[in-house]
Amino acid sequence: MKKPNQEHKIKTIARIETDFKEKFGIPRQSGIIPELSGKIIFEKKYRDVNAIRGLEKFTHLWLLWLFSENLDNECFPTIRPPRLGGEERIGVFATRSPFRPNSIGLSSVKLDHIEISQNSGPIIYVRGADLLDGTPIIDIKPYIPYTDSHPDASCSFAKSEWEREVKVIISPEILKQVDETKQQSLLKILAQDPRPAYKEDSDDIYTMRFADYEISFVVKNKTLKVTKIEIHST
Repeated sequence: MKKPNQEHKIKTIARIETDFKEKFGIPRQSGIIPELSGKIIFEKKYRDVNAIRGLEKFTHLWLLWLFSENLDNECFPTIRPPRLGGEERIGVFATRSPFRPNSIGLSSVKLDHIEISQNSGPIIYVRGADLLDGTPIIDIKPYIPYTDSHPDASCSFAKSEWEREVKVIISPEILKQVDETKQQSLLKILAQDPRPAYKEDSDDIYTMRFADYEISFVVKNKTLKVTKIEIHST
């Protein structure tokens, strides 16, 4: 009997462009903020329009991708999920931690539309993505409701509602610095409380990158107050 190969080469088929330039602030799961937009651009080798024929008839997609910022990090059999305050250990395969034997992520996104570019081939526009800008995409599959949706499923410690939502306070003068098309996305991201789950109220000032902006805020008594928004200079 032929021995199976012990190693398999994973090919990057595309990369996604999003408004997240750093990990801090990315939603904890896909689909939480449906207004978020992303653009999937295929690598040159995979820009054949025939490869996406029929994809436009689906409303949602599964994206398989690489935690490209964690590829060289060591993996342990247990981790401390943020939802448990960073204190209780859970088996890595009972979590969606990026620190895994194979750094593969899975996201369900809404297919917005597909554009055919003369230079870049097919470009897939999606909404609700929870990926860092430039994340390598290793596969795209259609979401099929009758098999992929399980409304009666239980989810252990990962409750269906995020219990750490905060009230967001931001002055109109500060908010108007943000492009109107991105204001709702930003407000919803902030309402999810981007801080690590184990952080308590403090006087710390946090800074988050989103699109072309650098947002500074403080959190106290379940209220997040934006203190400053600046255009980020690259």
